[in-house]
Amino acid sequence: MNEKTTIYDIAKALNITAATVSRALNNNPKISEATRKLVMETAAKMNYKQNKLALALKSGKSNNVGVVVPYIDRNFFSAIIRGIEEELYPLGYHVIICQTHELENTEIDNINALLNAQVDGILMSVSKHTEQTDHLNHVLNKNVPLVFFDRKKDINGVSTVTINDYEGGYRATKHLIEQGCKRIAHISGHWALEIYKHRFNGYKQALLDHGISYNKDYVIKAKSDISAGKKAVEKLLKLKNPPDAIFSSSDYVALGAIQELKEHGIKIPDDFCVVGFSNEPFTKFMELSITSVDQSPLDMGKMAAKVFLEQVKEANVKIEKKVVLTPTLKIRKSSSKIGKK
Repeated sequence: MNEKTTIYDIAKALNITAATVSRALNNNPKISEATRKLVMETAAKMNYKQNKLALALKSGKSNNVGVVVPYIDRNFFSAIIRGIEEELYPLGYHVIICQTHELENTEIDNINALLNAQVDGILMSVSKHTEQTDHLNHVLNKNVPLVFFDRKKDINGVSTVTINDYEGGYRATKHLIEQGCKRIAHISGHWALEIYKHRFNGYKQALLDHGISYNKDYVIKAKSDISAGKKAVEKLLKLKNPPDAIFSSSDYVALGAIQELKEHGIKIPDDFCVVGFSNEPFTKFMELSITSVDQSPLDMGKMAAKVFLEQVKEANVKIEKKVVLTPTLKIRKSSSKIGKK
């Protein structure tokens, strides 16, 4: 059968009205159980497929939720998506995943596509190059729940689920100080994103609280990749008084930094300690495992989904939640000087 089966075909086959078929397919209480069962069985035999978009337009509910992330191939974001799905799938929701590749225009296109698909809500982590917020306000104007996770924009009425990045930066730096490190460098991400500013502020405060002077030459802004870590170390080692430790805002940068340090014959952690951020899976499986700040992405995803569900439940009430999760430091070989000898 090439042509799609319609409710009129089912009505003709059963010699009933199309309206009755429609009501039966949508579980209308006015239809008897016997009629509903007969319609459902006939629809299945005739390979009838309901138009989900038409249903969504009619009911105002699609049971689809959009999730927008910078990249899906980063463990951090894929774990968040898994957390969201684990909360929403049992409740009958389907998740539509979009990635922005850190591009503002792609993010705008994704948001428009999700709104056109009549999604019941959008959960997202903002691109680092997103400056305007018109497309985000458009979501709110459509009365579609919007929840930010990890990366956010400060917009009234939007709930957020983040970790305490400041505390993560503070703990990482304090740990390096406790290992006896005196000249601690920081490789930061793009400061257009609040998360990197907060991690830097935590780093800086930990130094000051422990009587170590802040040195701006020890702070380098870099992309979150391995090559950026290598280049940063090259630059740091050329300083008159090079550092003896690095706190990196990214595990990938930390990995690149370690590779470059090894190429210079520098022993880790004996002569130089390194701490990363995110607790990517590779950090614990390497021969020289990397100390890293864990962001609890699975919990973050679950919490973002729960906040969305609260908003759906209280449809007529504007809910704005600010959930801040506590980071944990996973201490491994790359920074464990004490007790090593």
